[in-house]
Amino acid sequence: VPVSAPPPKDFVLWSFFSTLFCNPFCLGFLALVFSIKARDSKVAQDHEAAGSYGRTARSLNIAALCVGIVVIILSLVLVILYVPLNYRLQP
Repeated sequence: VPVSAPPPKDFVLWSFFSTLFCNPFCLGFLALVFSIKARDSKVAQDHEAAGSYGRTARSLNIAALCVGIVVIILSLVLVILYVPLNYRLQP
């Protein structure tokens, strides 16, 4: 009995999360597009295309997460540095 390989992952939930909560430069939306393409290819039994689209979606999700974290950290640093300075400058 031949052992079949598991179907490639499509990362739709992660892409949906990235689209809603962490979408810098529309990377989360692009990841969602590639995730849906991966799911469609998986349904059509084209595992090679599904794997390729899934890897692209994973890479875009990782990029969206990293850029989002950097933006959040920079925003926090700017708020922490700017707000006390703004209060000191007021008479």
